[in-house]
This record gives sequence, C-alpha cells and structure tokens, in this order.
Amino acid sequence: MSVAELVNNKLARMKRGAPFSIERFYTLGSVSAVQKKMSRLVKEGKVVRVAKGIYSRPKPLIISPTMNIVAKAEDVARVWAETNNYKLSYQGMEAAYRLGLQTQAPMKSVFWTSGPTRTFRVGNQEVQVKHAANSKLVWYGKPEGELYRGLMFAAPEHTTVSELSAAMKRLNLSNEQNLKVISKLLMNKNLSMWSSKLLELRKTLLS
Repeated sequence: MSVAELVNNKLARMKRGAPFSIERFYTLGSVSAVQKKMSRLVKEGKVVRVAKGIYSRPKPLIISPTMNIVAKAEDVARVWAETNNYKLSYQGMEAAYRLGLQTQAPMKSVFWTSGPTRTFRVGNQEVQVKHAANSKLVWYGKPEGELYRGLMFAAPEHTTVSELSAAMKRLNLSNEQNLKVISKLLMNKNLSMWSSKLLELRKTLLS
C-alpha cells in the first residue's frame, strides 16, 4: 500500500474538527512523502492547516452544511504542547474562574506553558500561550495544581470557606483526596495567606 493510501486510511479515522499533529503520520513513510501528501490534501480542501505541523479535518455545521468547523484554538494549543512535550495549564485568572473563585470571565483565553510564548488563531478564536516559570506550573496535570493556580489569583480575604469548598467540589474528588490536596497546599509557602481558610476547610471535611 502506498504512503498516500496509508495517510488516507489513517486520516479517515481522525475525528472531524479535532486538530492533530502531522507527526502522527510519520510512521507511515518518509517525512517528505507524508508532507507532500498532506499538502495535496490541503489543496483539495480535505484537511486544513491550523498551525505549523498541525492540521484538522473540517466538520460541516449541522445547521449550515456549507460552513465548516475547523478546530478550536484551545485544542490546537493543546496538540502543540503535547507534540513538543511542553506543560500547558490555565493561567491564574482562568483557573480561578473555572473553579468559581472569580466571577468575571477572562477577556481572552490565556495559558501558561513551559514552552515558548505563542499565539494560536483559528478563525475568530485566539488563544495566548505564555512562557511561565516552573513555580507557576507546580503540580501540573493534577487537581492540586489547578486549585493552586486559582488560589494564587484569588484573594483569601474575599473568599469564604464555603466558596473554597465549592471550588474543591468542582474537582470531583473524594473526601480523602480533598484532604490530601489540602495538605499539599498547606505545605506550599506561596499559599501561606490561605493557611487559615484551608485549615478551616480541612476541619469541616474531618467533622
């Protein structure tokens, strides 16, 4: 089977509207052959290049079949980070908003990353990815990390224990897991201003 046929077969299994890295196709043949095939697919309109080395199969809108969903800018950023083994996490304000610790939605989506600063644009969507110090990416990929970034943005004096409890419930953890998360947060010196609220919350979980 030719490289072109292998690419077509693999592409047919890719979810429409979801971005993917061309590197996932390099096992099918030489890099140049795969790149040439992908370029032809772009010209034919079967795939769309949404960022360097990242593509997507267009997905027709149900309400308007003549219009296509290409990909979400946020998903493109995630594929970019995964492909390059970069950490990628919501920045403080976004994390606080998603946890209910911040009522105002951010004006634009901003992520912190261990990689270089970049901006991803897909249609009218724009996502900013900013290089951040390791201290901002602590506990990356773990629930305590998400809560940590949210607490670093929120103000303890304007946050009640019940609001903090509601934020933890959004992490969908067991009571035992919540207690472990609180213990980790209490040991982080950057969250010393949250100590009293975290201790109060732990007390309620233990009662």
